Parts: sequence; C-alpha cells; structure tokens
Amino acid sequence: MIPRPLLRLWSTFSAAGLLIGTLLFAISLTPSLVPRPFALQVILSGVALAGGYGVGVLGRWLWDFMGLPHLPRRPRRYVKLAWAVISVTIAIVFLAMAASWQNSIRTLMNMEPAGGTRPILLGLLAVLLFVAIVAMARFFLFIARRLSRWLRRFVPRRVSIVMGSAGALILFWLIVEGVAVRFVLNTFERSFQQLDAVVEADRDPPASSALAGSPASLIDWQDLGRHGRRFVSGASTPTELEDFFREDTAEPVRVYVGLNAAETIAERAELALQELIRAGGFDREVLVVATPTGTGWIDPGSINSVEYLHRGDVASVAIQYSYLPSWLTLMTRPEYGAETARRLFEAVYGHWSAMDVNERPRLYLQGLSLGALNSERSMDVWDIVGDPIHGALWSGPPFRSDTWRWITENRTPDSPAWLPEFRDGSVIRFTNQYDGLASNEAGWGPLRIVYLQYASDPITFFEPDSWYREPEWMAEPRGPDVSEHLRWYPVITFMQLAADIAGAESAPIGYGHTYATEHYIDAWRAVSNPQGWDDAAINRLKETIGDLVAE
Repeated sequence: MIPRPLLRLWSTFSAAGLLIGTLLFAISLTPSLVPRPFALQVILSGVALAGGYGVGVLGRWLWDFMGLPHLPRRPRRYVKLAWAVISVTIAIVFLAMAASWQNSIRTLMNMEPAGGTRPILLGLLAVLLFVAIVAMARFFLFIARRLSRWLRRFVPRRVSIVMGSAGALILFWLIVEGVAVRFVLNTFERSFQQLDAVVEADRDPPASSALAGSPASLIDWQDLGRHGRRFVSGASTPTELEDFFREDTAEPVRVYVGLNAAETIAERAELALQELIRAGGFDREVLVVATPTGTGWIDPGSINSVEYLHRGDVASVAIQYSYLPSWLTLMTRPEYGAETARRLFEAVYGHWSAMDVNERPRLYLQGLSLGALNSERSMDVWDIVGDPIHGALWSGPPFRSDTWRWITENRTPDSPAWLPEFRDGSVIRFTNQYDGLASNEAGWGPLRIVYLQYASDPITFFEPDSWYREPEWMAEPRGPDVSEHLRWYPVITFMQLAADIAGAESAPIGYGHTYATEHYIDAWRAVSNPQGWDDAAINRLKETIGDLVAE
C-alpha cells in the first residue's frame, strides 16, 4: 500500500513532463567530445531531466490554456502509470549503455576503458538534483502567486499576475546574481589571489640576469606571482641545452610581470619592456610575446619547444592580467586580458620596429586558450602592415575568437571545419596532433600564423547555435579523435558541449584542451622555420622534452 502523502506528491507531477525529461536525461548520457567526469555527468543529466520536465509542464499549461479536452480521471491515471513505466525503462536502458559510450571516446584517446559509470548512483543523484530544481521552481511559483494575490487588491487580475511574476523574477535575480554569484566570484578571486602569492618552498629566485626575479632584475621575485615564478624557473638551462646539442648554446631570456608588480596595465607594460631590454631580450634571434591564460599560466611545452628549436637564442615576455581561471575571467573581466595584451604588444613592437632591421630579433606572438584570444586581439593588422611581425602560434583558440571564427567560416569549401585550409596557405595554416605541416615549407610567405587545435577540444568547438542546429565540425569526415557515436540533438548537444568546457582538461595530453609538447614542436617548426633540423633530430627532441608516449 502506497502512503497517501506519496500519492498526493506523485499526483502533482506532470506525466508528459516526466516522459520528455527522461528522454532528455537519456540523451544526455550519449558521448560528446571528451570523457565526462562522474560529477559533471550527474549535473548534466539532472539539469536535462529538469529541463525536459519543464517543457512538458509548459506544454500541459498551453493545452489547458487553449481549453482542449482531457481524458477522464481513471484512464488518465493508467496513462500516467504507463508513461512512468516507459520512462523508467528508457532510463535503465540508456544508463546501461553509458559506459560503452564513454569508452568510445576513451579508446580514441588511448585511455584505459572505464570500469563503469556507476549507473544506479548516477541515476539517483540526477533524480535528487532534478527534485531540488523542481522544488526551487515551485518556490518561485509560490512567491509569484503570493505577490499576485496581494497586488490583486489594487490592480486587475491579469495585471496582478504579470506584476507578481515580474516581481518574483526580480527577487530571484537579485538573490542569485546580487548575492550568490557575487559571493562565489569574490570567494574565488580571494582564494586564487592568495594562492598566487604563495611562494613554493622548492623555488628559489634565479641567479641568472637573463631571468626576471633575479638579483639584477627590475622585478621582485615575489611580484612575479605563482605562475610567473613557475614560468621563469622553468626556462631551459644552458646545461640542458648543451647536453642535448653537444655544443655551446645561448641562454634563454624569460620576462614575466605579475599583477602586483605595478598598479596599472600601462605601468606593467612599461616595466616588462624595460626588463626585456635589461635582460638582453632584443639581442636574441627570436622574441616571443606570450599571453597567459586567465590564471597567468603559460604552457611550458610551447616555450620550451621554441627555446630548443633555436638553441636557446630566444627571449619571451608575458604579463599577468588575472588570478581567475579563464572561464571566470571571461565572466568577470572579459576586456581586461585583451587590454593587457595590447599594451604589452604596443610597447614591445614600438621598441622593436625602431631597431635596425638587420639586427633586431624575429618577433612572434603566442597564446593558449584565453591567451590565444587575447593575443589575437593585441595586434591590429593595419598598424603593422608596413612593418609586419614574423608570425604567431595560437593553440586551443576559444570559440569566441572572432578572427578564428571568420577564418574558419571562409575556409576552402573542401576542407573540414575542424582542420580548415585558408586560401593558398601562405599566411595562415591549421594543424592538429595528426597533421604534418611542420615539414611542409612550400608556399609560406614572410608572415606565418599557425593555429594548433584538436578536433576534440570543446573550448574551441563549442557552438552557441548548437541548441537548434548541427555544428559544421560534426559533418563527415569527422576529426580522428571524435567519437563515431556522437550525434546532434537539439538543446541537449548544446548542454553537452557546455559541460565539456568544464571537463575539457580531463582529457589526456594530446586531446581535448590538453596540448602536447610534441605538437608544439611541429607547430613552432612551421612558424619559426629553425635551421639545421631534420626529422630525425626533431624526433630526438620530442623524446627528450616531449610528454607523449610513442604511438
């Protein structure tokens, strides 16, 4: 015998909503671009279940609003029970298949198959999240109705309903955006700021004058920030370079300016320029203006690669613009990183362009993820067309990159969206973990730009319009690291790709948003055209500083 309170609770749920919600829940278990962590799958499935349920409830409300007929009460109970059984059956079938779908991605990425996705626990937790979301929605309706009843004493009924709903929306918005979101963001910023200030016990200030934070530096070691200290201390040492090349090499210059080094962006850019001059950065063969990610991190694989390819005769310079992860930086200060990157480029380019053409270094831009986006924005091509830089390497460009998106949309018609070919390839080329452009020197012009991107990278291939149309990169032929079981579904694919952004770095090195040193070596070889390298030497370099297991 089922208790009456449970029966009353069950009667308040929409059968159509539960069926539609279950369908969306089931589809949310299908694969997308990267292996989905368990907690992320729970959130995705719970939200999908709640979203589908909301669609069903809205449909029922429209049915009633139009005055359409209903089944009698007793048959309606049996129909509701039948739909409930169908919903449970669908959920069980799809939960049983979830592990094999996730393994279809893991196999492509050379990962061990998952032992299972704990389907029972996954289903229960998703249902609990669904119940919590429904409870919040019902609480919202309760507030809206109470406001409407109070307003009905002063205004007509329909006006009171509109005003009550609007009042509830405003109240909830103030609570969520004004209190919860701001509290979370402020907590994140304080936490990351404190983490940035921590000086690791195993990292001492460098002794070499070629590095920022040294005794000769204009910048205090503490003011480099956590990722700045890691960047500087990770420089390729003369000993490491000489052991590899068996000959004398130059010492790389690395300059990094943390957020605490100066008050304003302009002051930090000027400090970076003066430090670069002091360290001899403009005397090197290659000069790289690197733009960090949101936290200030610079992928060591990229900078180490170019330092080895040019036998240490490389200078790199960067400025921190945030403490927060890239996705939070985009939410809170979307313009701050671009302004910092632009000021640094203007400072470096202004000094570089005033030098003798035969004595100045070759100048390149570099950035990963949000760093790639801001690096793109740092340079106005019309300002440098008379004296252009030598190139750029942008890896994992975010989907919000206007330049990247325009180039992709205007690719040659027979090239896929995940690996475009742009015009004659003399200026811009794309590469991934399987492409061999690094050995293709034919047809390059004086300015070389390479985009390094993986077809499985959701940071790059998230499509805002995927809620109503299939992304172009899903068309055949697909990227080699994209599951054949990936299908487009309205709304759900959008939600899956959004979840993939949060789990982008859960993929192993060489897939998703985790870029491999081996692939940076190939990309930098194409961009900077270092001399004296053949394929055998490149393979030896990959074995020395690479981070991938030989395929």
